[in-house]
Amino acid sequence: MTRILACRVLRGGVRSSPLPLYGGTVTPRTGTEGYHLLQEVSEAVHLRIVGQHETVRGLLIALLTGGHLLLEGLPGLAKTLLVRSLAEALGTTFRRIQFTPDLLPGDIVGTPIYDQGRGEFRVHKGPIFANLVLADEVNRAPPKVQSALLEAMEERQVTIDGTTYPLPSPFLVLATQNPVEHQGTYPLAEAQLDRFMMKLRIEHPDRDEEREILRRVALAPGDAERPVVSSPASGPAILAARGELDGIHMDSRIQAYIVDLVFASREPAAAGVPELEALLEFGISPRATIFLTRAARAAAFLEGRDFVLPDDVKAMARPVFRHRVRPTYEAEAQGLDGDLLVDLLLAAVPAP
Repeated sequence: MTRILACRVLRGGVRSSPLPLYGGTVTPRTGTEGYHLLQEVSEAVHLRIVGQHETVRGLLIALLTGGHLLLEGLPGLAKTLLVRSLAEALGTTFRRIQFTPDLLPGDIVGTPIYDQGRGEFRVHKGPIFANLVLADEVNRAPPKVQSALLEAMEERQVTIDGTTYPLPSPFLVLATQNPVEHQGTYPLAEAQLDRFMMKLRIEHPDRDEEREILRRVALAPGDAERPVVSSPASGPAILAARGELDGIHMDSRIQAYIVDLVFASREPAAAGVPELEALLEFGISPRATIFLTRAARAAAFLEGRDFVLPDDVKAMARPVFRHRVRPTYEAEAQGLDGDLLVDLLLAAVPAP
């Protein structure tokens, strides 16, 4: 039964039927300042980045919701360039932390330093004190170093020598990791993974995109500079755009749909798919319920709507759930990863 269901999802995808309106208006909300701002940020990033439209869209959703991102992809797919280009387009403070096995927690959050001139200790703040923080190859540092991000990601603050310091607002952590290199790496703990709102997978470009990369980079003059990335975005402008999300309506039926998806991962038998009990090691946390709701509203906002559709929830379910559903040994033996398990959940739970 499980194998048949999995094959059905793989071959046919998740079914989607024509959808009615859910308490909103048909008029696009393209006149809002936040909408235009994010469109300009996207255009600025694409001056350097070829393709990767879904990834850039995920970055914009993270900006709108304040959620942290885990970017996973093979080497050479411009993960670092993508984050750096976003930071330049935003015009906010940006710090890059290269995670290595010899990194210490103090190298991230900061440490007290003795000032001989004053005869006292003063706090030297680490690179975590920035609006946009790139944790490059986050899985190359040991768990003790990775845990230095926990308080910052959840509480937007860090504690140094017993004193708590607030982080700037907006604050966003974008972490990268290589999915195929395991030697000398430390897998992220479940508590760490759950703090990332979404996990985005960066794929190889298609043939046309590869030709455009060749034209822009490989055939460019040797002294050619990278395009300047700029936009009218700023920290206060991003915070103002977040306030516009309050006007995005989510129907009670869609709210119930999100809860049903989460509970199907915890109680598959009650959801009518008892075969999933042998495939899911444990259920999805309430944090995922919050993140999926925010992501769906942000997705509707970027589409120019003031209401959420079930398709918005379906589109965001994979990036929000994929790193939270842990397959059992039986599921791994059948070749089911996080994405396929999410597809099974979407196929099992009827949309409103």
